[in-house]
Amino acid sequence: ASSSIGRAAVSKTAGWGFDSLLACHLTRLSGCEEKWQDCLNCRTLIAGKRALSTNSETTSSNSLDWLKWLVVAALLGGGVYGNWYYQDESLLIRVAALLVGAVIAGFIAVQTERGRNVWTLMKEARSEIRRVVWPSNQETNQTTLVVLVLVLIFALILWGLDSLLSWFVSSIIG
Repeated sequence: ASSSIGRAAVSKTAGWGFDSLLACHLTRLSGCEEKWQDCLNCRTLIAGKRALSTNSETTSSNSLDWLKWLVVAALLGGGVYGNWYYQDESLLIRVAALLVGAVIAGFIAVQTERGRNVWTLMKEARSEIRRVVWPSNQETNQTTLVVLVLVLIFALILWGLDSLLSWFVSSIIG
């Protein structure tokens, strides 16, 4: 992945604390935790190795996941039924009861394997959204203006072609 003939680094960021993009070699995975902390491939392999080692610990909790999901479904169904049954009560009380039931159901759902995976996905998605560089108002307005101008131009071109073809067909047909 890198040259060994003694050339200087090509990247302007070399030596400035940026992560290396070189691939990890599987033969060096044994000392991976200490030596290759910054390598993305190695971090992924370490996470996979740790997941395999903790897989046996979660097997016993997975056998009760169906029961937890049953409780979650019962809570949600009971909330819907209770909201219908107590429809004459105050809306504030019904909404508060539904929110409490939803929080309890969510807490129970996160205790399952699939719930933990969804929670991890949500945390990772939130961190990715923070990394997005959103366009400024000026960039958004300029891009919108370009799109509108191009739509207008193409509409005029299509109108002209349609008019030309209809004139041509009407002159042939008579």
